[in-house]
Amino acid sequence: MSTPIATPTSIHATQGRAPLQAATQAPPTAEQVADAKQVREGFGEFVGKTFYGQLLKSMRQTVGKPAYFDGGRAEEVFRSQLDQTIADRLAENEGSGLAEGMFQQQFPREADVLRRHEQAASGLDQLATLRRR
Repeated sequence: MSTPIATPTSIHATQGRAPLQAATQAPPTAEQVADAKQVREGFGEFVGKTFYGQLLKSMRQTVGKPAYFDGGRAEEVFRSQLDQTIADRLAENEGSGLAEGMFQQQFPREADVLRRHEQAASGLDQLATLRRR
């Protein structure tokens, strides 16, 4: 029973380099990128609307009703619609930053597709810059 001994060449050849699997992975297809972007967008919208909706609802509960200018049931309905609209707008503008970390944990495959796509795109940008010189 003999065990193979690693030669110094094979050890030094892999030091300081990315794993072979990551270096040889092909860039994702356009369909994979489109699907991953759709998942990220939907997840960001869901997280943003849920978070901001609950935030506004909690804020409204901390403020008491005014003694003289209470609109009654109509005002409650209007305020809930207003809060929903505000939450939608906040989710559109700020939701993606809030959801990005959660997206990477909940959807690692889609996050990897988008990361590889961005890396491939940045590599092409660098190549185009080199050609211009």
